[in-house]
Amino acid sequence: MLRVHVGTLRRWDKEGKLCPFTRSAGGQRRYARADVLALLGEDGAGSEKTAAVYARVSTTKQAEAGNLERQRLRLLEYAAVNGYRVVLQAGDVASGLNARRRGLGRVVEAARRHEVRFLLVEYPDRLARFGFQYLETLFEVLNVRIVVISNQEPEDAQAELVRDMLSVVTSFSAKLYGMRGGRKARAAVKDILAKTGADAVGG
Repeated sequence: MLRVHVGTLRRWDKEGKLCPFTRSAGGQRRYARADVLALLGEDGAGSEKTAAVYARVSTTKQAEAGNLERQRLRLLEYAAVNGYRVVLQAGDVASGLNARRRGLGRVVEAARRHEVRFLLVEYPDRLARFGFQYLETLFEVLNVRIVVISNQEPEDAQAELVRDMLSVVTSFSAKLYGMRGGRKARAAVKDILAKTGADAVGG
C-alpha cells in the first residue's frame, strides 16, 4: 500500500512515524490499517503523533511535594522534543495496585475513541505496579503504543514498592485469617523490614 522498502518501515518505526501495534511470532511487524491510511492521507487524519501523558504518585504527600507536577512536566518536555502533540494529560494519586484510577480510565477511554496513538509514561511502574504487559496488550489492541521515557526509577520508588508489598500481604492475610490476621501479618513484615534496615513506611 505504501510502496516503500522494509528498511524505510524500520526507520519510520524508530522515528514514531508509523509504528506496528504488534509483531508476529517470527518478528514481522503488524500495522493497523487505519494508521496506514492516515499516513496516506486517505482518512483526513494525517500522520500526526497524537499522545496522552500519564503521571502517577502513590501518596498525597508526594503530590503536595510537587512530585506529580514535576513528573508531568518531564513528560511534556519529552513530548515537545520528540514531536508528539499532547491531546490529553492525565494523572492519579493512587497506588500502582489500584486498578480503579480515574486518570488511567480517561486514558483508556481516549484510546478507545482513537483520540491518541501514543501513551507516554515515565517508567512502567507509573502505569501499573504489576501487570504492565497486560495493559500494553490492551493498548496495542486499541492501536496505541506505550512509550516509556526513562529506565531509571526515582529515589522514592523503593519506599513505594514496600508500601505496595505491605498492602498485598495485608490483603491476602485478611482474606485467609480475617482482618486481625491481616494486621498481624502487616506488623510482622514491618518488623522484618525495620530489622533489615529498610526505609520506614507509613500506613
